[in-house]
Amino acid sequence: MTPAVISCLIADDQAMVREGFGALLAAQPGIVVVGLAADGAEAVTMARQATPDVVLMDVRMPVMDGLAATRELLSGNGGPRILMLTTFDLDEYVYEALRAGASGFLLKDAPAAELVHAVRVVAAGEALLAPSVTRRLIADFTKRPRRASAPHGAALSQLTPREAEVLTLIARGMSNAEISATLVIADQTTKTHVGRILMKLRLRDRAQAVVFAYESGLVTPGE
Repeated sequence: MTPAVISCLIADDQAMVREGFGALLAAQPGIVVVGLAADGAEAVTMARQATPDVVLMDVRMPVMDGLAATRELLSGNGGPRILMLTTFDLDEYVYEALRAGASGFLLKDAPAAELVHAVRVVAAGEALLAPSVTRRLIADFTKRPRRASAPHGAALSQLTPREAEVLTLIARGMSNAEISATLVIADQTTKTHVGRILMKLRLRDRAQAVVFAYESGLVTPGE
């Protein structure tokens, strides 16, 4: 459920970027900017004080980068939704951020409307990984070495056959509507399956589910 008023913190070492994003978001109905941080360490301190719903986190920053700050903020229970900002499509650090619990990523040169939409999407508890973005993530996995999957294998055993099937389709870039059509099930049923998958695997959202599916070996790139 989306908060009645979405509170945001913006962390970027470029003053023009953080101030520009701050002004843009502050002008939107239902969104309030609670802080502007110049580095990851400052972002962590400010986030713990202001408890924002969403943190827009630059990947590369001095003192503490966005990846370390994301890990710090999400190391315990709860924490804000993290939306990573990057100047590079599929930046290598974004993968580690997703593993750490970030809810997605956005290019800094994205249109203003896309930035506002992204904040609302992650505040609502969804992952900012549209099917087209997910498919590019999948394509990039073919170039990466496979991590050890033993711990993931044990977690996978908790899923029912249907849940494993749904997770496979998520990892292939399908939206809930596409999964429902493929499996010939109701949209609400698909949503329920996705919720149970995230709960059983202790994943924050769809973004981590995609990464998990590939690292566990449930889905093989290119199949």
